Amino acid sequence: MVSRFSFGLATNHTPSSADGPIQLSPDSRPADPLADFSIQYTSGTTSRPKAVLWTHANALWGGRVNAAHETLTPGDVHLTSLPLFHTNAQAYSLHASLWAGCACIVQPRFSASRFWPVSLKHRATWTSMVPFCVRALMEREVPAHHYRLWGNAICDMPTDAHFRVKTLGWWGMTETITHGTIGNAHLPDLPMSMGRPAPEYTLKVTTEDGRPAEPGETGDLAIKGVRGLSLFAAYAGNAAATAEAFDEDGFFLTGDRVTVARDGYLVFADRAKDMLKVGGENVAASEIERVIATVAGVQESAVVAKRHPMLDEVPVAFVLPAPGAPGDLPHRIAAACAEQLAPFKRPHAVRIVEALPRSTLEKIAKAELRKLANAED
Repeated sequence: MVSRFSFGLATNHTPSSADGPIQLSPDSRPADPLADFSIQYTSGTTSRPKAVLWTHANALWGGRVNAAHETLTPGDVHLTSLPLFHTNAQAYSLHASLWAGCACIVQPRFSASRFWPVSLKHRATWTSMVPFCVRALMEREVPAHHYRLWGNAICDMPTDAHFRVKTLGWWGMTETITHGTIGNAHLPDLPMSMGRPAPEYTLKVTTEDGRPAEPGETGDLAIKGVRGLSLFAAYAGNAAATAEAFDEDGFFLTGDRVTVARDGYLVFADRAKDMLKVGGENVAASEIERVIATVAGVQESAVVAKRHPMLDEVPVAFVLPAPGAPGDLPHRIAAACAEQLAPFKRPHAVRIVEALPRSTLEKIAKAELRKLANAED
């Protein structure tokens, strides 16, 4: 099933009589941009999902700014196959298409086998991707197509040459409505970065001692906007969590850690909750995962913290093997980590699994893995 939307003015209707014609009339409620619009739930990859309250102004902001960032025009055709309860599909795709006045092709789910036939049938020019979708499409032949841009979390991906399309990288959260960082739709970006700070926001990256991160340093990312407009209104029913989410200067504390790169670009490093404290030393789960990814036979991995009586926390690696992976894969992973990582960064256990728990958009649910790791003897 594929739906093609054309958009117009929505109206309320009331029957004129029990069996008479339906009369259409515009909504007579006074305009209130700060009225509640919807609740979006965070993905819950590292902690319990939060109910993020959006206003009508948030929805309009998302449509306007996303359309501008993505350079959408009325002539575009936006293919949408990600879940509409998620910010990406709802704000980045549907609301942006509404604002630009372009066609939006909505699919019930992503399908690798149907992606290219549907794209060609409707002459799609734009779509949002996630790594799972890209990996699935790598196994299929790429036809001559009409795409001018794909959106993803990383700029100028190595797979762009294979798909013959530029990837516009970005970073955003349910709480930011739109992209807090964005690449350039017309010029080359720093490959594998998340773009530069979007002009509609103020961003800061600070180190553990509170000073601004210098180029080459990694720090905590915070973003400042207008509550109820460019930032979410509140966490519904959770005033304490809302208050804790902002610092004394009004910056929203994203929980993401980024590295400051050249020319104002930012590179995603890790979720703060993916930082382990091993014997007083900070260890990034992503650093260990990058080493594991180099081992032949590894399809995907996730490193989480396990409680330890002496060291506070230790790394545990959950590994999804590739088809035909060698039987001694854990030993090969241990050897690679021993060669490339300091002793306190090496996984204390390597668990081979048949599947990794997922949240929305196929993200690995590390909160579930932490439960598994700490349930072990």
